Amino acid sequence: MENVKEFVQKMEMDTRVAALMTGAACAVGALVLLVRKGISHKKTNDKIQIARDRRTESLQQAELAVLRYKESRPSIDSARILNLSLSELTKQLKSGSLTPEDVFYSYMEKTLDVHKNLNCCTGVLLESFDQLKTIASNKDGLLYGVPVSIKENIAYKNHDSSCGVVINLDQPAKEDSVLVQVLKRQGAIPFVKTNLPQGLLNYDCGNPIYGQTVNPHNFQKTSGGSSGGEGALVGGGGSVLGLGSDIGGSIRIPAAFCGISGFKPTAGRISSQGVKPIYRGQKSVLSSAGPMAKDVESLALCMQALLCDHMFSLDPTIPPIPFNVQVYESTKPLRIGYLENDGYLQPSPSMVRAIREVKALLEQAGHTVCSWHTHINTLYDLWPHRVEEMQHRRAAVPLTNQYLFSALPAALTCTMIYNLLTFPAGVVPVTTVTAEDEQELQHYTGIYQDRWDRLFKQAVSQSEGLPVAVQCVALPWQDELCLRFMKEVEQLVKQSRK
Repeated sequence: MENVKEFVQKMEMDTRVAALMTGAACAVGALVLLVRKGISHKKTNDKIQIARDRRTESLQQAELAVLRYKESRPSIDSARILNLSLSELTKQLKSGSLTPEDVFYSYMEKTLDVHKNLNCCTGVLLESFDQLKTIASNKDGLLYGVPVSIKENIAYKNHDSSCGVVINLDQPAKEDSVLVQVLKRQGAIPFVKTNLPQGLLNYDCGNPIYGQTVNPHNFQKTSGGSSGGEGALVGGGGSVLGLGSDIGGSIRIPAAFCGISGFKPTAGRISSQGVKPIYRGQKSVLSSAGPMAKDVESLALCMQALLCDHMFSLDPTIPPIPFNVQVYESTKPLRIGYLENDGYLQPSPSMVRAIREVKALLEQAGHTVCSWHTHINTLYDLWPHRVEEMQHRRAAVPLTNQYLFSALPAALTCTMIYNLLTFPAGVVPVTTVTAEDEQELQHYTGIYQDRWDRLFKQAVSQSEGLPVAVQCVALPWQDELCLRFMKEVEQLVKQSRK
């Protein structure tokens, strides 16, 4: 019996020792994890701070350069330069009535001012100052002497394309993207990179590295995403032409929010080499790079400049189809379908009004406009037209003009569908939110009266004075027709205001 007691006591002691050792081991393990987490957190903060310091330094250097130039050129009329459209700007640069230096420093100064209010830039491309010195060698380019802003995920040699994600910092591009190379060949000067949301897939515009970008028309509202830095900078007057990317509305949404025009080409029409995605290997829905500017003519000029032999030689996966100016400048009446509601989200009163006003203008101009009756199966309504287009393409039979335009509420259902179907699509600002729109919004309930309808109502409230756009869509590879349609809407709206 004594042996049994001794054995039990020994077992109890061993158990207590084991428990103490296990507890100690757990404590040590937890401490190690905390230390590692602390080190990792510090490394993350250090990387973010380095990126922010790099941006601050580039902004300061650019500001000093602007001050020195303005001291040497006190008579420069920056206000006049900034008021010129892209087409007017390029004409005066070609003729020599404006110098690339005056244009470059005018826009650099304006960009620095806009950024202070909107936080739209991730850094100045200081190499642009060196490019400016040799710009005369590209005087034959369609964009000779034009400063161009680019979205942060578009590769520029020796600069990060972080997509707003810390792990992508300190990985500078080894070479320029194809788009940047073509812009430079056409005489343009990429001069600044612009902000985007963390991970790109968001229609807001903020990230832990560079912070939140706000709307140029209302600092309490978002600039949209993911090309929100571009939308804010162009909408604020700091850039005459910008390049964004679009996989679910990332060009169209910020363009609409910021009161400018934006165009998503057919997927595969413009090179995506060097346009960094957040997910690699994703092939089901393709991203499209595209231009953002204050008017449609600028978008068309940019597309004409990009769709050149130089791009086709740099990226052989792009079909060598140059910009068809004849199609873009056509004046034939169009056959147009319009869509007030996609069956998922009821647009706000201002958006419905915009659609109806544009419909009336198009009809008065002699175009055929008919309602596109839709329901919950909108994807299935549009897909036969995609199949029909492919069948026509195989048979080499020309298609009749088919277009669609719709409202653009803050929901991806109105934009992502055209990425899925690879339709070219763009937005044109047509009006602003009125006090009457705000009053009518008070009675908004939506289609399903659910949480999403309530969130939408909350998001678009208190928007008096903010821009409202319509979205214009055409069939795949009919990018020039889509731009022509956008130009028609833009011109009709301008005429109606006069």
